[in-house]
Amino acid sequence: MSFSADQDPITLFKEWFAEAERSEPINPDAMTLATATPSGAPSVRMILLKRVDQRGFAFYTNLGSRKADELRANPRAALCFYWKSLGRQVRVEGSVESVDDAEADAYFATRPRLNQIGAWASKQSQPLKGRFDLEKRVAKLTAKFNAGEIPRPDFWSGFNVIPENIEFWWEHAFRLHDRVIYYRENDGWKMERLYP
Repeated sequence: MSFSADQDPITLFKEWFAEAERSEPINPDAMTLATATPSGAPSVRMILLKRVDQRGFAFYTNLGSRKADELRANPRAALCFYWKSLGRQVRVEGSVESVDDAEADAYFATRPRLNQIGAWASKQSQPLKGRFDLEKRVAKLTAKFNAGEIPRPDFWSGFNVIPENIEFWWEHAFRLHDRVIYYRENDGWKMERLYP
């Protein structure tokens, strides 16, 4: 495979992602999300990619979570995908915006029922006395939503990382890896090769 300046990096990412879906045994959609507090203290965690297109890279979370708090205060983020089976990594950096309610509703409706109940039950990032408290909340909400559709909680939605640069890294022997970065310039993308 070769990189070219006229490639669209979102299309290239989708090609790599499709290969990862075929080769990675667990969670090819796993990505590291790095955020920072207003004072610049970093925090990082693994989450799952739920959409990628020309708008950006989307994921969902409880809006009371630490990541959501940090993104509202400092709406910039970095993502990192690593697919060991392919020897490939992709890094994404950019600004962050909330997804709209219609998109969040549509995605929530596709989630398995138990995941929907879990979204209602979890007070993500808040102190938990014991697992039994969480299990009680799940049981109570399972009874509440016994039949019919489960609406999306107003405290649960998504964020979209709008890429300003996307870096592709491809492992090769003797640490002579391929490494290219695409960065936004005006209304398009410019590519630059980097030393590994």
